[in-house]
Parts: sequence; C-alpha cells; structure tokens
Amino acid sequence: MSGIPLGVLDLVPVASGSTAAEALTNSIDLARRTEEFGYTRYWFAEHHLNPGVAGTSPAVVLALTASATTTIRLGSGAVQLGHRTALSTVEEFGLIDALHPGRLDLGLGRSAGPPQRRRPEEPGGEPVPVAPLAPGTPVIDGYAPNGLRIPDRFSFAHLLGHPRVALQQKLLNLPGAQPQDYSEQVDDVLALLRGEYRTPEGVEAHAVPGEGADVQVWILGSSGGVSAETAGRNGLRFAANYHVSPATVLEAAEGYRAAFKPSAELDRPYVTVSADVVVAEDDETARELATGYAPWVRSIRTAEGAIPYPTPAEARALPWSEEDRKLVADRVETRFVGSARTVADHLERLREATGADELLITTITHRHADRVRSYRLLAEEWQRRG
Repeated sequence: MSGIPLGVLDLVPVASGSTAAEALTNSIDLARRTEEFGYTRYWFAEHHLNPGVAGTSPAVVLALTASATTTIRLGSGAVQLGHRTALSTVEEFGLIDALHPGRLDLGLGRSAGPPQRRRPEEPGGEPVPVAPLAPGTPVIDGYAPNGLRIPDRFSFAHLLGHPRVALQQKLLNLPGAQPQDYSEQVDDVLALLRGEYRTPEGVEAHAVPGEGADVQVWILGSSGGVSAETAGRNGLRFAANYHVSPATVLEAAEGYRAAFKPSAELDRPYVTVSADVVVAEDDETARELATGYAPWVRSIRTAEGAIPYPTPAEARALPWSEEDRKLVADRVETRFVGSARTVADHLERLREATGADELLITTITHRHADRVRSYRLLAEEWQRRG
C-alpha cells in the first residue's frame, strides 16, 4: 500500500456534440469534486489548434478555477516556455497568487521547436549521461519486473516539417523571434520569483506581482534530457510523463535523480508521474467508456489536432487500419482501464517502478458524469489502500 497523494491533470476535453464553454464548465466542476474526493492538486495542460481540447491557457483556466475551489493546489501541466517569456509567465502566476496565495504550482515545459543547446559548463557540449532505465528496473519483452508495461519508443519523425506543426509554430511566435534556451529561461523564471534578476550589466528587474509569490515550481519532462537535467540542477520538483511517453518514463525519473542537487526548497528529489486511466464499477464497463481513446490519440499523432472526444459508438464507426493501430499502440497499451481495484493495482506498479512520490491522474470520457465517477471510485479505493 503506497499512501502517496493523487493529483489530477486536465486537458479540458471537448466532447463530440459539445462546446468549449461546456468543457470549461465541466472542468471547473471536476476540480470542485476532486477537491472533495481528496485529490491534492489539479493541473491544466496547454494545447493549441486542437478542436477537442479547450485548455489553451493554463493560467486563465486555473484563475477561474481558483475562485471556485478552496484548498486543492492548482497549477499548469505545463506552461510551454518556447513561445512565451519568463517575465510574462511570472507576472501571470503572480497575479493569481496575489488573490489565492500559497495554492499555485507553476509547471514549466518545453514546446516543440529547435533542439535545445547544452549548457556551456557541460564538457564538450555533450549531454549529461544518465542510466537508460532506473537502477534495478530492467525491461524484458516490454515489461518491468513488476509487470508495468514499458513499450518501444515512439518516433515523432513523421511530424517533422508537417504543415500543421509549422503553422502552430508560426501562430504562436512573433515573426523572427527566436526561443530562449530552455534552461536559461527557467533560470530567469526562478530569478524573477526570488527578486534576484540582474542583467550582466547589473540592471535589476522586479516582477510585481510575481516577485516573492508563494508558488511551487515544477519541471515536466518525457525523457532524461534537458528538462530532467534542468529540474535536478535547480533542485526543483519533477513530473515524468508516463501517459505521454511511457517508453521513456524510467529514463526521465532516473535522469532527474542523477542530476539532482539539494536546494533551499528540496533536500531530496521529488517526482510525480502521470497516468491515463478510466475507472468504472467493473472492467467491462470501463473498457466501453475508454473506446474513444484510440481514435482521439490518432488525431493528435497525425497532426490533425485532437478531435472532439467521440462516444463509444462514434469511435467504433470511424475507419481504422493496422497503421492506425501501430500509431497509437504504446498509448493504448499503457492506459489503465478497469474497476477501481484493477486500476489501483496498475498504479501501484507504476509507483513501484518509478519510485514516484505522487501520481498525476488524467481521465477522459465522453460523458462528464463518467469522468467524475472515475475519479471518485479511484479515490475511494486509494484511500482504502492508504
């Protein structure tokens, strides 16, 4: 029995036949309900040009949600720094913290773009070496020893140069703008929050509101590379994305721990790991509710943009091929679907394999009531085990 906290990651999904306004209303309601169920934090993801996702601005949505909740921590999972500045990010969260102090998690992520430079102090500009898997956790035939599914790595090479990906970058960035190095940008965020920002010439900058804001800074990452190293070097909390990149979750967690240096905020590494789940009263019902997931993931991985989340019947009516199955196999195989007991068993394996201090749960179903029930059933089972 783990007894570790559970949090929520919400993409603000738009169901087929529904609207963005209804999706936002449902997400705020879900935050209220999960607060009642005992979840410790509620994060909003950032996605753009996706008809089936309304979470385009985590700061705006969490500001709305903060006024509707009282105790649950609220945050971004994650703010994508590639197309914004450190100052705008700190000022936005500073505004919210001014009215809702001590409740915010500032999760920072990397958006798609050019490869990041290594920091100059790294010898030869080479990546920091990390173990490919967590120590003592070998993967054999696609499974960790405790039964956790670790699929083959998924390649996004087919999206390089895709017109829709290029269009998103064009619309998110000012003409001619060059994204700042990610590690340097995180350093700037931290300096602004601490009131320590100085230019090389000694000019100070003070973000008000923002400076001194009581926020927890997290780094989100899917591998043991730049994000994990940046989190570890700064002694920050780290979120590893099993639900996005299950093949590299062990590498991500171990890369972070290998790079970790104690900070004023943390004296040891602290990791949350995300998981995509659907819980119902029994396994069969849960599998039915999860039917729309595969075509929804396919729409994302073809760069079509997330479609409005289909009903089970709509999903079954969509054309499907062997190529489609391969495109989404790693995500479908690593989604935890079933009764509360079944899903909790899977989550225990995920916690054991990654050494997670928390788990971050994301659930999407067509009907809002099914999503609320999924979170409730899981919370009840988890509390029994704690």
